[in-house]
Amino acid sequence: MQLGHPAPDFSLLDLSGQIHRLNDYRGRIVILNFWSAECPHAARVDRELGTYLREWGERVDLLTVAANANESQEQVAAAARQRGLRPVLLGSRSGVPDEYEAQTTPHLFVVDADGILRYRGAFDDVTFRQREATRSYLKDAVEALSAGRSPEQAETAPYGCTIVRHVP
Repeated sequence: MQLGHPAPDFSLLDLSGQIHRLNDYRGRIVILNFWSAECPHAARVDRELGTYLREWGERVDLLTVAANANESQEQVAAAARQRGLRPVLLGSRSGVPDEYEAQTTPHLFVVDADGILRYRGAFDDVTFRQREATRSYLKDAVEALSAGRSPEQAETAPYGCTIVRHVP
């Protein structure tokens, strides 16, 4: 999967049983958030991302993809309700995290209105050594695309909890 090329389409069910296809969101900027109900890094990003989504309004859609095989649907649904996330797609057993080469929760991908992958990586520059964010990579990418430009930084190292791909 390469930046500047079409993002792989997928078809995933949400917690309500509705099917979501990436291609159905053409014409809008889409953020794919590979996510975990248990990861504190994902919870932090959920809180901060909500603020940005309110600013961006209807020009940006968020698709949260539950990526951990060890999290039950009930656990995912409870965390989604608590954090006000909709839709949350059930992706842990789908192969979609592997196709996108998602490594952590969160691991964020931004797809432009034409379906082209324009950003992948971390939400911001918070790491183990840097506890306070000084830059939001995701916000920078979305705002560049909204202004008709390519993101200045198209890829960063993701930071968060490792995705659990198989239940022991």
